[in-house]
Parts: sequence; structure tokens; C-alpha cells
Amino acid sequence: MPLIEPRVLKGFRDFLPPQELERRNMIAKIEGTFRSFGFVPIDTPALEYAQVLLGKGGGETEKQVYRFTDQGGRDVALRFDLTVPFARFTAEHRSELFLPFKRYHIAKVWRGENTQRGRYREFTQCDFDIVGSDGAAADFEILFMMQKTLGILCGTGEKDLTIRLNHRGLFNRLLDSLGAGNKSVEILRQIDKLGKTGKDEVRKLLEDITGREQAGKILDFISLGDEGDFDRVLEKLKAAAGEGEDTRRLETLWKYIKDTGTEESFMLDPSITRGLDYYTGIVYESFLNKLPGIGSVCSGGRYDNLAGLYSKEKLCGVGASIGLDRLQAALDELWGTGRRPTYADAALACIEGWGPGKTQALAEQFRNRGISCEVFLEIRKPVQQFMAAEKKGIPWVIIPGDGVLTLRNIEGRKNNEAPDVEAAAALIMGAKQDRTTPATPYTKA
Repeated sequence: MPLIEPRVLKGFRDFLPPQELERRNMIAKIEGTFRSFGFVPIDTPALEYAQVLLGKGGGETEKQVYRFTDQGGRDVALRFDLTVPFARFTAEHRSELFLPFKRYHIAKVWRGENTQRGRYREFTQCDFDIVGSDGAAADFEILFMMQKTLGILCGTGEKDLTIRLNHRGLFNRLLDSLGAGNKSVEILRQIDKLGKTGKDEVRKLLEDITGREQAGKILDFISLGDEGDFDRVLEKLKAAAGEGEDTRRLETLWKYIKDTGTEESFMLDPSITRGLDYYTGIVYESFLNKLPGIGSVCSGGRYDNLAGLYSKEKLCGVGASIGLDRLQAALDELWGTGRRPTYADAALACIEGWGPGKTQALAEQFRNRGISCEVFLEIRKPVQQFMAAEKKGIPWVIIPGDGVLTLRNIEGRKNNEAPDVEAAAALIMGAKQDRTTPATPYTKA
């Protein structure tokens, strides 16, 4: 019988331990930040009824969905994002939720789209949402969490991160004044391609939808953010589209942003519209200033009646999503791919006279003190065990002994002696704290 060729579908990937450890480290930081704001985790099935997922998607989204008929003849599809399943979840479990409900969901999603740098067909999203509050405080909390989380992940200062925000109401009012309000969904989807295809191509696409004169006015409007200053841009937008609840919401958000001293991270940008038609209010995208070509690494907005597909009760919401894979690709560019995550804080050498039970008992004493500890399983020469630790990025090898523990510092090529586990753990923990920084928890290859 011929062997089957081991291969992976295009747009899908295996993750070897170094890459998966890096991803898990990032997820731990993301989850830690979300929990620090009082957000709680949920999970939903990867597979849903196609009608549930596509009721609000349509258009380009429907073309990208992995959809099929299962063995029971049901029309099903893999989730293409985490927002639509959340809307179904909220409607179905409304009686069990206390509003406003603050959730996060970190899981894989699937889209059959063209692959490119940082964009795959199977990828991980990290969503965080507030449902049940339509106030500016909820909008701001999501924006503030974006700024906080990305700062922790990337180790960047305010000037290295830009969160570009806008309000759908402003843009919709402009379209209404141009008599193009009934074409808003098509127009929004074309403008959403601005960063990928460029202004000239978008102009051609808009002209096909609205005509030349209207396309020019739309592009002039979304170019008003080029100046950069939030207050001046807002005044220009008011002059172009008028004032309303949307401009007052932007003014309030800008006040909250200034109250936290994070204004250098934010920019008012009318070209940010978000292509999905379920957004109704504030919308935003975030960019690493040193890598503008990588695209937005965290995006979202307000969707005041997304759950209306599944419930008669109007449930307003606001949220954002971090694209973990795109962000990881960006960090690889910023820091280089020579990083190596640490498999464990320490390893226990396997030596004569110390069986697996006794060695594991000793390792457990280190684990109980907050030190991850691998136990080597085979007796080998010390230098071979040191080399194994180095390949795994493990900074210490503990050599057990009667009355004394020898701690081999792998990077420094030096031995240290400790009279007991307490002293050895203090030495390892102290070195661990010295080498850990907010920017990256990794050792250098």
C-alpha cells in the first residue's frame, strides 16, 4: 500500500513548539489584560447552521465561508468570525446574562480567502465585547482596552501605535446628502479596500457605483483625516456632513481619551468605515506605525442591533477583535524571527541513584514555588543534558545531590550551589524576573 503524502491545506498551518509557545505566551498576555478589566470568557461551537452565520454576512463574506451539507442533510458552515456566533449566543442565553455583559472569546475561525502575509484561511481571533450598554463609556472601555493590550503585547510606546477611529453616522449622513444612502453597503465595502488597493482603484470602483462626481466627493470626505489633529479633523467633518449624535459621541470619546493621557495613540480618520454592514456607530482599526503595510491588527466597532436577527429584544453592543496571526507576523518583523521561547524555567537532570519518582517529587517542590520544571527522562552525560536544555531555551539545569543542589546556568556556562530547594528556587526566580520584560518574554537564539 503506498504511503500517503503528509501535507497541509493551503492557508492552514502546523505549529511547532517554538511557534506555539510564542502564540500561547501572547494569548496569556491578552487574556490577562482582558481579565484585569473584568471581562469573562465564553466559547461557542466551530460549526453552526449556515442560516445563523450568513443572515447578516452575505456578499463577499458568503463567498469565503466553508459551507457544506453534513451527514444529517443539514446546511452548516464553519464560523468566519466570533461576532456573529456571539450575537446568536447572546440571544439564546439572554436570561442567563447580567447586562451589561463583558465577554472575551479567543478561538480559531475559517475563511476561504486569498492567502498573503499575516493572512491565512484558518486563524485565531481574540474578541472582546460589551453588550447591553449604548453609552460612550462602553465605547471608550473597548478603545482603552485595545490601547492597553497592544501596548503590553508589543512593548511599544504611544507613538508606535495608532488607533484610527470614526463614526458610521457621519459617513451615512454624507451619503444621504449625496443621494447615495441606498448604496451604503456597496460603498462601504469598496472604501474598506482603500489600504489594500489604493485610492485610484477605489475611485474606479466607487464611480461604477455612484458616478464620477459623487465618487470624488466621497473620496474628498474620507481624505479630511490626513491632517491628523483630532479637533481640527472633527470640525472639518462637521462642516462637510453636519452635526449630530455621532459628532457629540466623538467629542465625548476624545475627552475620555485625554483624561487617560493616551491621546497620542488615537487619530480621527473618516476613511475607517469597516466593510461589514452590522456596524452602526463608532468603528476603529489599529496599526503599528513601524509596519503600516501589515494592516490593522485590531479592529471593531459598535453594532447596536446585531442580535436582532435572533431576538425581538434590541441588544446593543460594542467590541473589537485582535488578529493574533497577523499580529504575530508583525512582531516577527519588528523583533526578527531569531527569538526562541523558553520551554521551562528549569530542568532536572537525570542521574544515577535518582529514579523517576524521586526526581518528580523534587521537581514538584520547584513547581509549587512558581517555577516550571521539566524532568529529563534518560541518564546521559551532563554535557548532553546541558545541550538539550540549551536547544529548548531552558536557562537552568538542576543536578540533584545529597545535601546540595548544583544549578547549571546554561547561558553563562557556570555552576552555582544551593543548600536546599528554597535557596535554589530563589536564585532561579530572581534570574527569571531580571530577564523578563514587557516587550518580549523570550530568550535570544
